[in-house]
This record gives sequence, C-alpha cells and structure tokens, in this order.
Amino acid sequence: MNFIEELQWRGMIHTMMPGTEEQLKKEMTSAYVGIDPTADSLHIGHLVSVMMLKHFQRAGHKPIALVGGATGMIGDPTGKSAERNLLGEKALRHNQNCIQNQLEKFLDFTSDTPNAAEMVNNYDWMKDYSFLDFIRDIGKHITVNYMMAKESVKKRLSSESNVGMSFTEFSYQLLQGYDFLHLYQIKNCKLQMGGSDQWGNITTGTELIRRKTGGEAFALVCPLITKADGGKFGKTESGNVWLDRRYTSPYKFYQFWLNVSDADAEKYIKIFTAIGKEEIEVLVAEHTKAPHLRILQKRLAQEVTILVHSSEDYQAAVEASNILFGNATSEELIKLDEETLLAVFEGVPQFTISKSSLEVGVKAIDLLTDSAYVFPSKGEMRKLVQSGGVSINKEKLENQDEILNTSRLLINKYLLVQKGKKNYYLLISE
Repeated sequence: MNFIEELQWRGMIHTMMPGTEEQLKKEMTSAYVGIDPTADSLHIGHLVSVMMLKHFQRAGHKPIALVGGATGMIGDPTGKSAERNLLGEKALRHNQNCIQNQLEKFLDFTSDTPNAAEMVNNYDWMKDYSFLDFIRDIGKHITVNYMMAKESVKKRLSSESNVGMSFTEFSYQLLQGYDFLHLYQIKNCKLQMGGSDQWGNITTGTELIRRKTGGEAFALVCPLITKADGGKFGKTESGNVWLDRRYTSPYKFYQFWLNVSDADAEKYIKIFTAIGKEEIEVLVAEHTKAPHLRILQKRLAQEVTILVHSSEDYQAAVEASNILFGNATSEELIKLDEETLLAVFEGVPQFTISKSSLEVGVKAIDLLTDSAYVFPSKGEMRKLVQSGGVSINKEKLENQDEILNTSRLLINKYLLVQKGKKNYYLLISE
C-alpha cells in the first residue's frame, strides 16, 4: 500500500514537504503525531491524526504517538485566544495511560514486527533538561525573526483582545521542534504529521534538525475537518464527542455519525474508516440512488462505533435507535441499561411520579392524567386507548383502568409512555 496515494484519495493531505513520498518509498520510516494530554480521553477531533497513524502502519511504516506531557504543561497557542490551565505530572500520567488504552484499538503496539507502534512522552526527556542547557543547545539555532513569522504567533500578537502572548507560549514551537529533533536522533524518526494548523510548529522541527544535524526530516499535514454547513466538526450542544463512554455513551456516539449530512458522510467515510476505495465508490453510488435510506451514514456509524467501542455496543445502539424510530418490542426496551435509556429519551417530556402509589397499584387513567399530565383529560385518553394509540413500555394499553404497579417499572424506576406514533413521555418514580 502506498501511504501517500492512500491519503490522497481519502482527502487527507493538505500540505507536505517535498521529498516526503520519496522518503517513504525508500525505506520503512518512523513518523509521529503529537497528542495533547489535557484530558483522559481523546475526542473525535483527534481521530484524523490517529487514522493517519493507522494507515501509516498499514503501509508498513512505524507509527509513534507522542503524548505531550511537557508541552501539555505549557499549552500550544495555535488557534487559542487565551492561555490555558496547566496540569501536574500525576494528572498527565493518568491521562497518558487512558489515551494509550484508546490508541490500542487503532494501532498495534504489541507485535514483534519492526513497525510496531510506540508511545512516548516528551516529559521524559524534558523534565531533567535545564533552562540554561536548552537555550544554549537549542535556542541558538532558531532566530526570533523565524519564530515571529509563524502564522500562529502573528495571529495571537495581532488579536484585538490585547491579551498578548507569554514567553512560555512563545517558546512552545521551540519545544515541539526539539521533540522532533530528539525523536530524529533517538528513534530515527524522519516525519511528523498533524493537522494543517500545526504546519508552523512542525516545520520549526524540520528546520532545527537541518541546522543542528545537517539531516533531512519531513512534514505532512491533513486538512482541518469541517462540516458542510460551516459548523465546527465534532462539537454538539453538549460539547465534544468523546471516545470514552463515560463522557459520550456508545449510543450518542453512534447517533452523532448517523446524523451527519449526506455531503459530510461521503467525506467522513473516507477519513474515519479503513474501508477500501472500490467499496466506498459502490456505497456512494448506492446512496446517491436512494439518499433517504442513509446508506453512507449507517455504514459510517457502524464502522466507527465498532472501531472505537465494540460490535456489541454497535448492536445495542442500533436496537436503542429502533426503540425511538422503529417498531421495537418491549423485550428490546427491557434490555436497555439506564445510561442508554436516558440517552435515547433525552429531551422527551419527563414527569416524576410517586413510587409508593405504584407499590399499592394505580389505574393507568389516573396515573396519566392526575399524577403525570400526559393527557389533558380522561375523555381524551379513553378515546386514544380505544383506538389502540397508547402504549406502556412498548406494550399496547388495552384498558384505561388497567392497574399499574412497580412490576412494570424499567430498571425499577421508569415507565415509558407512548401517545400516538411519535410522542413519548418518561415517567420517573421516586
């Protein structure tokens, strides 16, 4: 597999330095991507560079994931309007371990092949490097003029906020450049990859390698992923879409991909999956014939959910989606855990009901008109029950006077009421 050709048809190359493709054709090459460890989970914004490393390993080359433990203590000014909070070593080590566990789903760290993936932390080589040694050994090779010319620096200095830029942040590109030099010298790493906003920092590294060692190193960056409507990729109303299920449930993760636009689905399926070119062309053609079937979105959501979570989580997410949008049965509803149940019915009207009244039993008509205002009147409820339009936990309510008790509760706490085809209400017993 030719790595550059693979990335080109997938739309994953923004810029690369001349000679990059020739270097990769010449020998197995090591390349690294830097990951910011300020959280203990990656989010889907990280997935582009992680997929680059995945394709890189598939092409027979060696991927290195660099966790920026040292640089994470400083903060990259790229694209930021203000300085960020800095983390201590204990928190950074915890975050590094969590991130490696996630990366193991994408990269092979354990095989004994020469191109097994590695994870490194720049804190390990920076923690004992004195400031005086650093400015003597590294600082003298890069001029202030060179650093000031970088787009990220110019943008920050000319911002209207007048926040300015601390020396700490200004030195960031020099530290990132030193990472590249260190990996070049210790691990023969000749390529750094990342997003297009990192071009300035990455090329500082190639320049430092050239000036300090006379050697040649390379840079390759991918485009920043955008949405067709101009919105920011990977952001929802509740914030980032995380890879860790504690922050974004598998159901919500699946729904994110399922709900992307047609234009975005065609772009994302190339970037975020390892599906081959011919198969993607077939999927795109099928989707174009019948867009309403959302073939691309369904396959994209399937591939990414299985890759990040598991086949079981994907299946559970599909079944949960059917509960809201399809003809699911009460058996499928009963299988949901509390996290997924609340995620599926997030946003539907909720009512709190007395658990003690359910313990003695209460008529459905009294519960749904007096305790929870699902129906404005008993007359309206009777009519809809008679026409078969009311369900409790996905089972049709045959008689409005049916006694409901705690045995009907989902997870010993919830009742799901369906009024007509599309109106759901979640009753929470306390």
